[in-house]
Amino acid sequence: MTPVQTTKMSNFRWVICALLFLATTVNYMDRQVLSLTWKDFIAVDFHWSDADYGTITGLFSLFYAIANLFSGKFIDWMGTKKGYLIAIFVWSTGAVLHAGCGWAAMQIEGYGSIEALRAVQAGSDAAVAIATISVWLFLSCRLILAVGEAGNFPAAIKATAEYFPKKDRAFATSIFNSGASVGALAAPATIPLLARAWGWEMAFVIIGVLGYVWMGLWVWLYDEPHRNKRVNQAELNYIEQDLDDLAEVQNRQAVKEQKAIPFFKCFTFKQTWAFLVGKFMTDGVWWFFLFWAPAYFSDQYGYTSDSGMGIALIFTLYAIVTVLSIGGGYLPKYFVEKRGMNPYLGRMRAMFIFACFPVLGLLAQPLGAYSAWWPAILIGLLGAGHQAWSANLFSTIGDMFPKSTIGTIVGLGTMTGGLASMGINMGSGQFFKWAAEQGSAFTFFGFEGKPAAYMVVFCVCSVAYLIGWCIMKTLVPKYKPIIVED
Repeated sequence: MTPVQTTKMSNFRWVICALLFLATTVNYMDRQVLSLTWKDFIAVDFHWSDADYGTITGLFSLFYAIANLFSGKFIDWMGTKKGYLIAIFVWSTGAVLHAGCGWAAMQIEGYGSIEALRAVQAGSDAAVAIATISVWLFLSCRLILAVGEAGNFPAAIKATAEYFPKKDRAFATSIFNSGASVGALAAPATIPLLARAWGWEMAFVIIGVLGYVWMGLWVWLYDEPHRNKRVNQAELNYIEQDLDDLAEVQNRQAVKEQKAIPFFKCFTFKQTWAFLVGKFMTDGVWWFFLFWAPAYFSDQYGYTSDSGMGIALIFTLYAIVTVLSIGGGYLPKYFVEKRGMNPYLGRMRAMFIFACFPVLGLLAQPLGAYSAWWPAILIGLLGAGHQAWSANLFSTIGDMFPKSTIGTIVGLGTMTGGLASMGINMGSGQFFKWAAEQGSAFTFFGFEGKPAAYMVVFCVCSVAYLIGWCIMKTLVPKYKPIIVED
């Protein structure tokens, strides 16, 4: 017998997957601190309106989009280990710095305490000045946060491609990508309570410090599979099983030395545009609900983010997302292994099914007239569809592109998703403010004022996935990997 046959395979790739899951969880908790504290804590201190918050979330998305234009290439250049370390250090630092915005606003505006800022008459010139300077201070911190967070998914997808064969990548991606749901799930159960007990500033500090802890684990445990002493030969053979299926590769060393596709040449491939369209059409939907769901339940139903019911609603929403989205990685695996489809066809079949989930969002606002639990459940199903869609969308890159270019393509796609998020979040803030001012003069599907505006946005979000899937399928109707020629 060969050594591979007699040696039990190690499973260290799942430890790496767990680390990616933890990083993504921390990533989304850092991102959620503001959305869970602005309406009931920060806005009170700094006299923010919906438009102010929309500006912050929208420009954060723009910063994130621009950073992603370079983050993927940066990760490919630095390598997975060093690139991920730098990314999480930057975003954790940005998260912690949010805590100093109140102090900085006091110094700039000449007030002695946060209470003095809060006591300024609403609508006065002084209140407008406080709101303006505080928005700029938070935007500065969001810029740092966005630059760091832009490295998360390019690094995580690259690590997944390094440690998992194609047939397992969607499942592994769905597991680490569920960290977004778990982060969003843990956030409402902890952040409002931290803000109530110790102030919103400490919520930013405590959650931000988690990233520094993760850095220690990454330094200790990560290395490339063929260099990692925790990965035995049997597991390495399993990880690299796809190499035998690549006609253009004569041996494993040739794969490791594949040249990266030049940046601008990436745009000449339909596969690139399919991924960009998939991200542009759907990322903004996820970010809208991530940033606005707590405010929605506070505005429409009166449940503040630190109330028992407010926490229960958001927790339920993301519990549904977390539990159901993990199955998103198994479905294409079933299509590939049980139905004999190639990985791309299996993924596209699964993605069509997941694209149907968000259609349920059309019922969230109408059924909300009966109970706030209906929007929580239906938005949760929409979010589960998104996360399952997203895991498979990311995996199409590994199917189509060489490993040397994965980070670049992920960065480009995440950039387009960030641009879409900027549009929907900044636009929603202005739209909600305008609709509230219009009152009964603005109606849509039987709703008036701000509820009508929510219904409009929910409609857009609900159909975006099916439109995105149709465009992707038109661009790349069948499996066609890109071969890099010297």
